[in-house]
Amino acid sequence: MKKHRQRTDEPTVAEGIDTEDELKEDASPEEKERGEYTNVTTLSLDENDPS
Repeated sequence: MKKHRQRTDEPTVAEGIDTEDELKEDASPEEKERGEYTNVTTLSLDENDPS
């Protein structure tokens, strides 16, 4: 017997896909008005810093 997964209409991003451009894109005024936006914080590791 197969188990059926509940479908969610939530947007998802697969691992490994380059999402940098998408995350930098601003929400449109209409999306902001509907509350369809997310604040994004980017953390970057500087691997060349000897400290």
